[in-house]
Amino acid sequence: MATGETGFDDVSFDLISVQYHSLKAGHDYGQYVRDARNAGREDIAGFFEQVMAENSRRAEQCHTFLAELSGASGSGPAMS
Repeated sequence: MATGETGFDDVSFDLISVQYHSLKAGHDYGQYVRDARNAGREDIAGFFEQVMAENSRRAEQCHTFLAELSGASGSGPAMS
């Protein structure tokens, strides 16, 4: 695998990037859920919860792939 300027191979860097952005977005979407609920829009809150769950699954899939690439089958959410 090619190694990018970061010292990580490109695929690992890409997975780490997607994982980070998915987790960050999920965190932000929590506020969106609260905003929608405060506005009395449970339908929109439900939509934001769905998007948040999709990002969580995306981050989890990245974690699985990163564990496979690192050979660390028992690693937790934070890679060591």
